[in-house]
Amino acid sequence: MLKKTRVVIIGAGAVGSTTAYTLLLRKRMDELVLIDANHNKAVGDALDMNHGMPFLGGAKLWAGTYEDCRDADIIVITAGAAQKEGESRVDLLKRNVAIFDSIINEVLKYNNHAILLIASNPVDIMSYFTWRKSEWPINRIIGSGTLLDSARFRYLIGEELNIDPRSVHAHIVGEHGDSELPLWSLANVAGTEVRLSDESKETIFTNTRDAAYQIISAKGATYYAIALALDRICTAILRDEGAVLNVSTLLKDYHGVSDVFLGVPCIVDRHGVREIMDIKITEEEKLLLHRSADKLKGLIQSIESVE
Repeated sequence: MLKKTRVVIIGAGAVGSTTAYTLLLRKRMDELVLIDANHNKAVGDALDMNHGMPFLGGAKLWAGTYEDCRDADIIVITAGAAQKEGESRVDLLKRNVAIFDSIINEVLKYNNHAILLIASNPVDIMSYFTWRKSEWPINRIIGSGTLLDSARFRYLIGEELNIDPRSVHAHIVGEHGDSELPLWSLANVAGTEVRLSDESKETIFTNTRDAAYQIISAKGATYYAIALALDRICTAILRDEGAVLNVSTLLKDYHGVSDVFLGVPCIVDRHGVREIMDIKITEEEKLLLHRSADKLKGLIQSIESVE
């Protein structure tokens, strides 16, 4: 009998609960577990979703404890302090380090084989911290990276060109945050260069980079699109797809960048990050990538000073 697939989501806030609901609707796994410091919140979410099972069937869903991580294939961590209006992702750093330290200690008691998928911000820093804390193979620590940023980028290019965003191929790389950069040199539709004015390009990238701030200002948090991005990563893992996704992983001499997690195109399958794609970028893009890396390395040093 085949082992049942299990996804555990740690953090039943807006992102965690929306991700759970998305995975449930799309029937991605056999078992889904919600864990939260506020156990009643996880119980309420599980009960609410279970009441919809007559319309769905399939997965078994419950509010659990860290012991339920034991049989997990993927452990998604969305827990952490919420981003406030006007607050950059990196400002969340010191508030989230202590939370992650506790979470990872608990996970390690019960599981040493799953893939850890990190979504808490600042995601690249928290992914690095998770890798260092867990000492797991690097392929099994994945940050959501710039997958959502790339989706926003593709959407906005598609809007400008009046083309379905699924037909737009474009990448945002680097930090999931203010120092991210667009790879205009690789942006294309069916292999055709995206022809836009410099002004249009600047507007599209600015709206991509600042999208989270706009949404947080309007309604307090982002959660629908990141839930879809996390669902996409989980699907690539559980179905062993070998999909190319812009996730955050530890770089080793990637265009001269090393020892930092950044979002770059990676092949993702049942083992996690199978390979980092060796894409060609311009010298200007390389310079911006190094700036993004240097920013995060400075923040990594601040983590080390906190510990």
